[in-house]
Amino acid sequence: MPVPLYTQTVIALVWDFDRTLIPSNMQDPIFDAYDVDPAVFWGEVDGLVEYYERQGVRIQRDIAYLGHLLTYVRDGVFKGLTNERLHELGSELVAAPGMPDFLEESRRHVADIPEFAGEGITVEHYVVSTGILPMIEGSVFAGHVDGIWANTLIESAAPPGYLDQLPVASATAPVAHLGYTIDNTAKTRALFEINKGVNRTPDIDVNARIGEEERRVPLRHMIYVADGPSDVPCFSILNQNGGKTLGVYTLDPVDNHTRVKQLQEQGRIQGMAEADYRPGKAAYLWLMDSIEQIGHEIVEARRQAFASIPKPPGHA
Repeated sequence: MPVPLYTQTVIALVWDFDRTLIPSNMQDPIFDAYDVDPAVFWGEVDGLVEYYERQGVRIQRDIAYLGHLLTYVRDGVFKGLTNERLHELGSELVAAPGMPDFLEESRRHVADIPEFAGEGITVEHYVVSTGILPMIEGSVFAGHVDGIWANTLIESAAPPGYLDQLPVASATAPVAHLGYTIDNTAKTRALFEINKGVNRTPDIDVNARIGEEERRVPLRHMIYVADGPSDVPCFSILNQNGGKTLGVYTLDPVDNHTRVKQLQEQGRIQGMAEADYRPGKAAYLWLMDSIEQIGHEIVEARRQAFASIPKPPGHA
């Protein structure tokens, strides 16, 4: 019998970012720094799909804003916007109430339950976002999460013939090209990378066939927390596979309560709460209770596994 790859004692909380871990959009500090009206920018983004369709060109709606952001850089509106500058602007992002304290509190909570600690149960936190990676890495959350999936932007693209050239450090330039991109559907790939342990063992291909008992974090041990219809693919995967889903809403600066309530009415999410993670608040209670439920399921499964081991024959 092969040795199991993992003990499957990890509980993974997977977080969206905008209006989930922060109250608004992460791009707001960019608009403030360059004195750009966000309503104008997002209004233009909303019209991009139709604009390019008239030219016979299809674009990805979820990440169309990134191409438009690069256009603003190219045309000098976001002059000198480098990855370093994006990292700096990330430090200006304001966390949702109770964050990032909740991330560490959830780890301590599990560690303080003797039967969980005895089985080696731990909590991990991941951000999966269609936002901008260097901004998240520059935010207050960077030191509190175990992994981040988000979009990257390239400053200097590899030129033709670069394979035959010696690498030369180039001067910092404004962002100019898309790098790694993650849209709403690609978020589900991140779930399976966590599920199979690709993020911890890169030699494992996300498309490799791995039995459920061999996966690092079973989908039923995951909790997905997000705010909107764009997260329906991830909600659906966890709902179908025994995981847990929480829809969160903000009231200020944007009231999206109705949108999240519609997700609940449609059966897309299992729970709903304001994005306030302070002790005693609904989101805190729902998440801690869900973590405990998963923890008890892990403990029981391990007890059953040990109980199923045949006992040696006794003396006559």
